[in-house]
Amino acid sequence: MLAANKLSAFLLATLLCVEVVVGFYLPGVAPMTFHKDDEIPLLVNHLSPSMYFQHLTEDGQTVKGDKERYLYSYDYYYEKFHFCKPDHIQRQPESLGSVIFGDRIYNSPFNIKMLEDQECTSLCKSTIPGKDAKFINKLIRNGFFQNWLIDGLPAAKVIHDTKTKTDFYGAGFELGFVEVVQAIGDGKVSTAPKALPNANDGLELGTRDAKNVQMLQNVEMTYFVNHFDINIEYHDRGEGNYRVVGVTVDPASIERASPGSCDTTGRPLILEEDRDNEVYFTYSVKFTPSETVWATRWDKYLHTYDPTIQWFSLINFSIIVILLSSVVIHSLLKALKSDFARYNELNLDDEFQEDSGWKLGHGDVFRIPHKSMLLSVLVGSGIQLFLMIVCTIFFAALGFLSPSSRGSLATVMFMLYALFGFVGSYTSMGIYKFFQGPYWKANMILTPILVPGFIFSVILVMNLILLYVHSSDVIPASTLFLMVFIWIIFSLPSAIAGSFIAHKKCHWDEHPTKTNQIARQIPFQPWYLKTIPATLIAGIFPFGSIAIELYFIYSSLWFNKIFYMFGFLLFSFLLLTLTTSLVTVLITYHSLCLENWLWHWRSFIIGGVGCALYVFIHAILFTKFKLGGFTTIVLYVGYSSVISILFCIVTGAIGFMSSMFFIRKIYSSIKVD
Repeated sequence: MLAANKLSAFLLATLLCVEVVVGFYLPGVAPMTFHKDDEIPLLVNHLSPSMYFQHLTEDGQTVKGDKERYLYSYDYYYEKFHFCKPDHIQRQPESLGSVIFGDRIYNSPFNIKMLEDQECTSLCKSTIPGKDAKFINKLIRNGFFQNWLIDGLPAAKVIHDTKTKTDFYGAGFELGFVEVVQAIGDGKVSTAPKALPNANDGLELGTRDAKNVQMLQNVEMTYFVNHFDINIEYHDRGEGNYRVVGVTVDPASIERASPGSCDTTGRPLILEEDRDNEVYFTYSVKFTPSETVWATRWDKYLHTYDPTIQWFSLINFSIIVILLSSVVIHSLLKALKSDFARYNELNLDDEFQEDSGWKLGHGDVFRIPHKSMLLSVLVGSGIQLFLMIVCTIFFAALGFLSPSSRGSLATVMFMLYALFGFVGSYTSMGIYKFFQGPYWKANMILTPILVPGFIFSVILVMNLILLYVHSSDVIPASTLFLMVFIWIIFSLPSAIAGSFIAHKKCHWDEHPTKTNQIARQIPFQPWYLKTIPATLIAGIFPFGSIAIELYFIYSSLWFNKIFYMFGFLLFSFLLLTLTTSLVTVLITYHSLCLENWLWHWRSFIIGGVGCALYVFIHAILFTKFKLGGFTTIVLYVGYSSVISILFCIVTGAIGFMSSMFFIRKIYSSIKVD
């Protein structure tokens, strides 16, 4: 009865937690309440490449752009943009993760007050030289978006998903527009372009000169955005209390007829690249009442792309994993049960019968492998990364990492990685003791340094490249020092403690069988069990479980998309873990049956390299991102390589640990004289 009461209390508490998670985003980001005429700050963020970039053809049709050649962002107040600036530019406080992922948030000169509509308010006049106009036009043609924030919500544009037939808010809006028009042979445009999406009415199609029809050719016209129609959705809570629940911006390119005037010439604004351009920035504000409550205001921004394909893929692969698990477990249990019955049977007539199969390797399977120090460090680091990934995805799936708290995901990942240094070092030292390695102090030093040092070195190299192109994605020196400081304060002491405890308390070095002095010769192996073919075959199954999510992960990393499908990701990662473990154990068992006792590095390579190789190939050969330019290619290939290497360390650690516990289990269950 007491147990039943405890179980009921636990279930009730769980349900209450679930209700809390559904009710609002955790951790409790406090809502801001405004009153009439209260100032609403508009903050500006970096300019970033986008996946939503479209061309407008001369007949008014939109087609998806294909020039996504940038994978890095620019500071909003970068000198070449010549945007309007406030009297005093003030950097806004940001989390560690927000800075690492390129957010650069500042105040702005926009003056917005609650419930105060504005029409064509002048912002400033700016002069853009021809050289800077060329730079801006290039970014427009490559689909750069502006990013603003109002009350923590990104200023968005309304996007229609043709597959799901739904509208959602995509973060950011265009820096400018590109229209494909027809021009005569010398490049002179023979038609006045149509109005751009969201531009002011009244732009009409010009008259085409019939004499030049035979000389017409398609030309891309680039228009710079200088007017912003800001629509703020608010929820009335009564008693004069209002909350912002949505922000959209309709950008327009408008050539003004006279300075300081809202009169238009009827043409979009084109930045000439051979002279100075005078640009007048204006904006309008409209407040729209909404029934959306503050707790659900992010629902408009969180959009699942083609959920049917994700469900179909996950269900199909789940069936494959279940079948694979059933086959592997059934075959292993059946074979091992038969082996145990035969090996442990006491029969005087067969007393001198020679052993066969995997039992022949009992004197060699626990032999110390080559480069045992490196293997133990990699496996320990892999377990540390594995725990960080699982905990982060789990917290995010429960709703603890809200998109309203910018950078919280990256911050939590960094902190969890530092805290799990204890587990990583404990595992590394335990494995090194399992190998009976003599240099335990070297292991204690290398484990918290090798992989973090590699990651930090890559960040420094990429920082230099980003600094060369003046990107806002450069991690400031103060942030780098903070990362090192956190690592020294949290990760290093916990890692040393983990190593000491493992050295004193861990008993993985107590092997069930003794190791022979002379290593047994390994007979010829069939081709499919050799390391390279086995690695390529084994990597297919884990990769299949995570392949669907890779596209969305890369889109979020490179194109400033909000990733929130953590339920799918958690399920995919669990499938990845289970599949990697099963496949590696199966290949290890069959290799042992053919008297190949060198399972240590093989289990790590088979579990990690194959899947990581497919992840890298998928990122390079099957990407939908159009890459161009030395910097973009170096950044994409470099970061894709780092992701694949870390992926290899994680899945390799899973494969090794599965094989290690499997081998200890089977060899501790037999009688060896």
